[in-house]
Amino acid sequence: MRALGAGRFELVVPSISMLAEPPVAVVDRIAQRRGTTELARAYLEFLYSPQAQEIVARHHFRPRDAAVLARHAASFPPVQMVTIADLGGWEQMHAQHFAEGGVFDRIQAARRATRRAAGRSANGAP
Repeated sequence: MRALGAGRFELVVPSISMLAEPPVAVVDRIAQRRGTTELARAYLEFLYSPQAQEIVARHHFRPRDAAVLARHAASFPPVQMVTIADLGGWEQMHAQHFAEGGVFDRIQAARRATRRAAGRSANGAP
């Protein structure tokens, strides 16, 4: 944001946010085939080191390391973080949001209906 000009954007911080913890892993079969097992394991271990967490913070991602987060507290106001478990777990979320007829399907159906209606309006159709 600094590079784009101070004061040109408002940073909005929600009061609650989803804690995203994408899994990372070394896939042994692939790492062994490529001869990168040692490098892959070192990278995996580095990801959560204070040095890597500093890089994370400098790129505007909330660091997991408490000491790094404290050093960057001005950039990361407190936010209540929730997990998928807090919302009932993946099975419940999938059934509610992504299964046939779930929230995602209803949103997509509404978007299609809006587009169809806009197309009729643009063509002069009632």
